Amino acid sequence: MTVTPTILNGGEPASIGFGGGTVTLVEGATFCLSDRHGDVLAGRSHGLFFRDARVLSRWQLHVDGGEPESLTVQTPEAFAAQFIMRRTPRAGVADSTLLLVRDRLIADGLRETISLYNLADEPTVVSLELLVDADFADLFAVKEGRAPIGGAEISLVDNELVLNDRSNRVRGVKITASGSPVVTPGVFRWRVVVPPRGTWQAEVVAEPTWANQSVKTRFRTGEELEASAPARKIEAWRGTTTTVETDLRALAATLQRSESDLGALLIRDETDERPYVAAGAPWFMTLFGRDSLLTAWMSLPLDVGLSVGTLQRLADAQGRRVDPLTEEQPGRIMHEIRRGPASTDVLGGSVYYGSADSTPLFVMLLAECWRWGADEGAVRALLPAADAALSWAARYGDRDDDGFIEYKRATDRGLLNQGWKDSFDAITDAAGHRADAPIALCEVQAYQYAALRARAELADAFGEPATAKRLRDRAATLKKRFAEKFWLPDRGYYALALDGDKRPVDSLTSNVGHCLWAGIATDEHAARLVEKLGTSEMDSGFGLRTLAADMGAYNPMSYHNGSVWPHDTAIAVAGLLRYRHVPGAVELAERLALGLLDAADAFGGRLPELFCGFHRSQFASPVPYPTSCSPQAWASAAPLLLVRAFLGLEPDVPHRKLTVRPQLPAAWGRVALTDLRLGSATVAVEAEGTVAKVTGLPGDWQLSTAES
Repeated sequence: MTVTPTILNGGEPASIGFGGGTVTLVEGATFCLSDRHGDVLAGRSHGLFFRDARVLSRWQLHVDGGEPESLTVQTPEAFAAQFIMRRTPRAGVADSTLLLVRDRLIADGLRETISLYNLADEPTVVSLELLVDADFADLFAVKEGRAPIGGAEISLVDNELVLNDRSNRVRGVKITASGSPVVTPGVFRWRVVVPPRGTWQAEVVAEPTWANQSVKTRFRTGEELEASAPARKIEAWRGTTTTVETDLRALAATLQRSESDLGALLIRDETDERPYVAAGAPWFMTLFGRDSLLTAWMSLPLDVGLSVGTLQRLADAQGRRVDPLTEEQPGRIMHEIRRGPASTDVLGGSVYYGSADSTPLFVMLLAECWRWGADEGAVRALLPAADAALSWAARYGDRDDDGFIEYKRATDRGLLNQGWKDSFDAITDAAGHRADAPIALCEVQAYQYAALRARAELADAFGEPATAKRLRDRAATLKKRFAEKFWLPDRGYYALALDGDKRPVDSLTSNVGHCLWAGIATDEHAARLVEKLGTSEMDSGFGLRTLAADMGAYNPMSYHNGSVWPHDTAIAVAGLLRYRHVPGAVELAERLALGLLDAADAFGGRLPELFCGFHRSQFASPVPYPTSCSPQAWASAAPLLLVRAFLGLEPDVPHRKLTVRPQLPAAWGRVALTDLRLGSATVAVEAEGTVAKVTGLPGDWQLSTAES
C-alpha cells in the first residue's frame, strides 16, 4: 500500500508509549526495547528479543565516562532508528561540538553504527564504552518483572564477544565490532581522535546463536538501510498491496504508519513462506489465533494472501487431541504459540489453545477471503479444517448442549477469560461483580452465527446444497435463541455474557458492537444499541469505551474495563455501517471514526493497542496506557477496516460482483484505492461522500453502487 500525499520525508519521531520514553523497534518476530539514548538498561524490561527470549539485557553506551545528551529519535521504519545525541557540555559551557548518532537496524539480530561528528576546528579526543550483557530471560519473565534465572557465560573468541545461556547453552549471542576496540568480557572500548570537522564510525553487530550456530541475520556489514533485507521486504509489501489516497491528513498519516507497521510485523519463516502478522510488540511477537485472524480480515483490502497464509498456519496447528495442560481439543484453533525457554511452565507447552473465539473466526475468515479472490485450491484445502472447527464448537465449545459456546479453563494455569477481553477481571456485571465460569460471551455467539453462515456459503460454492441448508438452519436457530437469552429489554442492549448459572451478565460493553459486525442483531435491537453506544458513557470522544462509565467496574485506566481499543472501535464502526438503514447508525459511526483518527493524530499516526478511556472533555489529548503494545497488529489494521466500511466495499470474486456503497465522512474528502486486486482483476475505486466511481472492472462483472 502506498499512501499519498506523503506526509513524512526521512524520519519520524519515535513512537513513545510503552513505559513512557521507551523506543520500540520490530521486524518479524524480533524486537528491541530501549530508552531514548538507544540504551538497553539492566533491570528494566528493555532488551533485544529473539524467539521469545531476551538475548541482550544490556547495551549501554558511555561517552567520556558519562551519558550523552539526547536531542531526538528518528524512526524512518518500524525496524530502524536513529538516536541523535551530543556529548554532554562541560560545566559552565552551554554548547557541545561533538554530535553522536547511533543508527540501529534489527532483523534476527541487531546492527548498530556509531558515528561521531566533530563540529569544532580542532581535534577532539573521545572515549567510548559499550557495555553488553545477556540474561536469556523468557519473555514472560520479563513481562511480569520476575528476576531472570541463569544468565550468561561470557568468553572472548578472536576478539569476538560470545555470550551463552548458562542454564542450557542452547541460546547465545555473538557480538563483533569494527574500529579496533579493546574487548574485555562485557565491554567494548574505543579511544579515538576525531579530526576537525571530521567523522569517525564503528559498526557493532549482535548475532543470536542457536546450539552454537549463528542465526543468519538479514543484513550485511556496511550496507545502507535501504538495501537491507528488512527494507526490501517492506518495499515488496508496498509494491504488491493496494494504494490508498485520501485528502484528510490525519487519515493519510495513520494509513501510512499502518502500512509500515503491518509490513514490519509480517513474518515469513525461512523454511515456510506462508505469511502471517505477529500480534504486536513488545510481548506478542508471534502467531496468535484471534489477533492474527482479525488483523488478516481487516487487511483484506491490501492483500488476500495474508489471510490465506494465516489460515494455513493455524490449520497446521489445529487441535487434534484433548490435553488439559494446553487446553488443546480436536478442531480447536490455538490462542498463541511461543518458543521461549519457559513456555512449557507458563502455557503448558509451546502452543496454547485457551481461546473461545479463534475457532469461529477461522471459519469466518475462510469464507471472507474466498469472496476477496483467494485461490480456489487453497480454500478447498482448508475446508476440512473449517469443518473440524465447527465440530469443535458443537462438541467441546458447547459444554452443556444449550446451543451456545462457553469457556472454562481446564487448569489453574489457563486463562480465566478466553474472549478478546482476556484479563482476569474483564467479565463483570453492572454492579462490578465478576462472573463465574463457564461463561458464554455475546460476541462469541455472534462469531459462531457468522461462521455457520460462512461455511454454508462455501457449501453452496462447492456443490453441497444440503449442507448449506443445514448450516443456515443452525444459524437461524442460534440467532433466535441469542435474542431470547442475551437481550435485556429493560436495558436496551445485549448482556455481555451468560454466567455459569445461565444468568445474564448485565453490563454495557463494547462487545455488543461485535454483535452488529457479525450480523446477529435484529434491526429492532440494533436501533436500541445505536442509542446506547452513542451515549457519553460509551463514547469517550476518542473512540468507544470497552465498558460504560456508569458500570460498577468502570476504570478508564484499566486494561479492559473502560479503556479504548482502536480495533474494537473499528469493529463497532463496521457493525454500525452494516446496519446503516437503522436511524442514527451512520452518524454514530462517523463520530466514532473521527474521534479515533483524532487519537491517532495525537499519537503521531500510530494507534497503540489501547489507551485510557477518559473523555476528551476532561483531557484534550488521549492519555496513553502505560504498557500498551505499539506497534500492535489489529490496532495498525483498524484504519483499513474504517476505510473499507465507509466505502461499503464488498467484493464477491467467485460470482464476479463488486459492491461499493460509500458513506464517507465529509471531513475525509476524496478517498481512492488503486491496484486493488480482486482475483485476476485489478481495479480502482474512487469515492467522495455517497458517490463512487470504479474503473478497470472487467466487462463481465456486475457492479452495484446503490442501496438495493
